[in-house]
Amino acid sequence: MLAFSPALGQKPGMLHLNDLTYRLGARLLIDRATVALPPNAKVGLVGRNGTGKTTLFRIIMGELATESGGVGLPKNVRIGAVSQEAPGGPESLIEVVLAADSERNALLAEAEATQDPMRRADIEMRLVDIGAYSAEARAASILHGLGFDAAAQKRPCSSFSGGWRMRVALAAVLFTEPDLLLLDEPTNYLDLEGTLWLYDYLGRYPHTVLVISHDRELLDTCVDHILHLDQSKLTLYRGGYSSFDRQRTEKMVLLGKMKDKQEAERKHLQAFVDRFKAKASKAKQAQSRVKRLEKLAPISAIVDRQVLPFHFPEPQREMSPPLYTFDGAAVGYGEKPILSRLNLSIQPDDRIALLGPNGNGKSTFCKLLAAKLAPMAGEVRRSSKVEVAYFAQHQVDELRLGETPVQHIAPLMPDATEARIRSRAAQMGFPASKADTKVAQLSGGEKARLMLGIATFRGPHLLILDEPTNHLDIDSRAALMEAINDYPGAVMLVSHDRFLIEACADRLWLVEGGTIKPFDGDLDEYRARILGGPSKPARRDGGHAYGAGAAPVSEAKKPQRGKLEKRLKEIEGEIARLDSLRQRIDKALAQPEIFVKEPEKAGRLSADRAALDEKIARIEDDWLAVSTELGDG
Repeated sequence: MLAFSPALGQKPGMLHLNDLTYRLGARLLIDRATVALPPNAKVGLVGRNGTGKTTLFRIIMGELATESGGVGLPKNVRIGAVSQEAPGGPESLIEVVLAADSERNALLAEAEATQDPMRRADIEMRLVDIGAYSAEARAASILHGLGFDAAAQKRPCSSFSGGWRMRVALAAVLFTEPDLLLLDEPTNYLDLEGTLWLYDYLGRYPHTVLVISHDRELLDTCVDHILHLDQSKLTLYRGGYSSFDRQRTEKMVLLGKMKDKQEAERKHLQAFVDRFKAKASKAKQAQSRVKRLEKLAPISAIVDRQVLPFHFPEPQREMSPPLYTFDGAAVGYGEKPILSRLNLSIQPDDRIALLGPNGNGKSTFCKLLAAKLAPMAGEVRRSSKVEVAYFAQHQVDELRLGETPVQHIAPLMPDATEARIRSRAAQMGFPASKADTKVAQLSGGEKARLMLGIATFRGPHLLILDEPTNHLDIDSRAALMEAINDYPGAVMLVSHDRFLIEACADRLWLVEGGTIKPFDGDLDEYRARILGGPSKPARRDGGHAYGAGAAPVSEAKKPQRGKLEKRLKEIEGEIARLDSLRQRIDKALAQPEIFVKEPEKAGRLSADRAALDEKIARIEDDWLAVSTELGDG
């Protein structure tokens, strides 16, 4: 957490970037940017990869010094961002998340140590204000929403892989509920279920959010402003991404017309000057037009840099349906099946998206399709002539960093001329000098593009895409979507990008309970299914709940009575604590001399007493609701 002092005359609750300039070496990333974010705004920061979005975050957090200008924030504002290093110690997940709230931890320690009853009362009041006594339930609910069940939350953080530990880091910053929440591509290490939960959580977040994302659905459902970084300039637009896209297109058209009009005027004025500047009788008129030309500030049209398309070659021969038939098949690792009872078929033109939390077997099924795993039981029937292209994000690491795209493609075309190899490289999105750039110098998106081109090189009948959008910006994702829709073969898609799934898939399969079955609903129904669990994290200030807990599928059918009973006990314990605090305040107020000797303290205690009454009334409403649900169950 960081705290900053406000800029002079600044309104509280707003982030101000004041005439901000930043260079990275000789490259100008941000040029005299001035922007004010409204209080409690949800802002999506967008721009092409490499434009400086993450750099701007580091400037806001005070990690980088600017060339000129600065950042203005209200005094003592709490800024939260996901740690760059994933936690990995022996502490349990719930302990890691609870440890993130430094104020709560300090107050609890002081409450244990202090001997002053009045100071203890003040501490208790503050603990109530920040929802300290419901903190463990709130932390558990956030972890639950990000895919950790009750058993996983008690395991040591070091027992999880890097991607899962990054989810814990995200849970920790969400738990602290900062005044300004900075998130850099938060869905990159989430599955679809965690992503849907995060959409809901951010939509209800009570403070300011600034999120870097290429997730079109997040930018349309969770934000109310778009901050666009382009050509070193920052522009704030009201509305979500679709609204921004429309406004920017209209602005491009308008600026284009204005630029054409100005160019016509410039040519007319210059022609007059060239014609009459040597004539004494026209000298004054010519000079006035020279001055007019000097005052014509050039209009910079918006540069809409086109993204090179993706291209997936068509299958060279058609295959008779079905492409695949699964009859009681099972697949797994060693002697342990991950998936069994598979009774499915895939047609030559199927577009299927696999749903289900990470760890349920989606990638295992993809490996079975790609013949990287053999069936352990049952039967998988497919033609020996079926060509399969398999892309998984981790395969990008298999690229040879010291070689160029041309050197990767050449072995696939052993008899081709260099001209043909370079033509194929250009088709993949590596024209001219890019084809000779070493892989180590390519961006994450360019590496993914190269790997996709290599995987689909032979014209597959089935295209398997396992999280293909990581490292792709919004425009590249749109180009990928178009390529998938233009591709005539079958597609099996695993993605946390809801926009991509809705645009490309016409069938949904649910990976659940150790098997795969068709899901008859759409993604809205699946979202309702995921967010329908009882786990809703309470606000840090003790107010009404926001967000929703996405229960892992493995626990979705377990009886909820035990959870309700546990929640009832938590509420009863909180009511008892608050009532005890209220009694101590009443005891202090019962001393007549306090109103004479310490009138300010008496007034503060009276106000605290009234606030306590309100809090207890709200919590009693919760108790009644849970009790009623228990009775109905």
